[in-house]
Formats: sequence, structure tokens, C-alpha cells
Amino acid sequence: MDNSSPLTYLLTAISQVGFPIVLTGYLLTRFERKLEILTETITKLTDVINNRSNEGSHEK
Repeated sequence: MDNSSPLTYLLTAISQVGFPIVLTGYLLTRFERKLEILTETITKLTDVINNRSNEGSHEK
């Protein structure tokens, strides 16, 4: 039996710990990646706002 295929791995995980736990793990993994992207975007936005704020204070 070839345990290297993703489907075999998924079915083995479901049979060992149950579908709800496998689904929760999958969703948490996806959620974590989305949070990392959101954090990077917020950091970039904060830098842009700070740069524009500094440019505006030098003009006065």
C-alpha cells in the first residue's frame, strides 16, 4: 500500500482521529496562512500611512 499519496494520508488521518478533528486541523492551517498575509498587509499599510504623514508634516 502506497502511503505517499495525499488521499491515503487523509483517509488514514480520518480513520485514526476522526473527520471533525482532521477538518479542524485543515481549517486552522488555512486560517493561519490568511492571518500571516493579513498581518503583512497591515504592516505595509501602516508604513505607507506613516510615510505620508511624515511628508505632510515637513510641508507645513
